Amino acid sequence: MTEIHVPPLLDGVEPVQSVRTPIRMEYTFTPGVAAQTYLREFGNKKILGNVSPVDGAILVPPRGADPRHGVLCEEFVEMPHTGHVGSYCVTNVPIPGRELDLPYISAWIFLDGADVGFLNLVAECPPEECRIGMRVEAVWKPDEEIATTAENILYWKPSGGPDIPFEEAGVRSWHARKKGGSNA
Repeated sequence: MTEIHVPPLLDGVEPVQSVRTPIRMEYTFTPGVAAQTYLREFGNKKILGNVSPVDGAILVPPRGADPRHGVLCEEFVEMPHTGHVGSYCVTNVPIPGRELDLPYISAWIFLDGADVGFLNLVAECPPEECRIGMRVEAVWKPDEEIATTAENILYWKPSGGPDIPFEEAGVRSWHARKKGGSNA
């Protein structure tokens, strides 16, 4: 390790232990065609996915390309407002700028028929009752508050339907379907 030399002028000065600096970043996001289409339809309470032309995988949210194969995905499909929990985390730390009751549940939600999940909140469920494979449904903002944003879905709540088997939940679902499992 390189030895650090302090100028004589700083001899005896207490070393800095930490620095707290406020940081702010402003940016402009211009969504591509897939994201624009997705967000526009979110304003109509519709969830869209892209279909991979290579293997038929449904990617939600649509990105306009299948990153696994590097090909364009031009076909959109409307997705149901139901799915299952692929994985989850119970959190006891607040998110700065958001008013969430602690603890809250963050989960990877896999829509029925989708092969990629997305992160969102699960509510109306005690943390000890959340589980991988639990069936959920979207809870949307009231119609008068709907805009072209993914924040239109407030959270996901248990639907009461039967759980997806663990072996077919989350990212395991694609592999299960390829082997002839259910299309949950």
